[in-house]
Amino acid sequence: MPSWISACAADDIDCEDLIRFDHGSQSFCIYRSPEDTFHATDGHCSHEKVHLCDGLVMDHSVECPKHNGVFDYRTGEALRAPACVNLRIYPVKVEDGQVFVQL
Repeated sequence: MPSWISACAADDIDCEDLIRFDHGSQSFCIYRSPEDTFHATDGHCSHEKVHLCDGLVMDHSVECPKHNGVFDYRTGEALRAPACVNLRIYPVKVEDGQVFVQL
């Protein structure tokens, strides 16, 4: 059954940036949009499993640092080759300045 896991403080993420969040054997990315909303995706690119934490975040997307595949971090949609498999996204909420991800 899914539960809400504390990932980080909201202030830990700058606007249009991301941080890595590891839980158990899984890795995730937590994003802060220009509108000050928070989003979470799988942490690895679906193309070659490179971690997205070093990727460029801009205009609601994250670019993989290895082969430049691009994903919309709000929907997980793969937007540019070589990425063709969408990322899984996770529900996020912010309470008392803390970001929670539903896993």
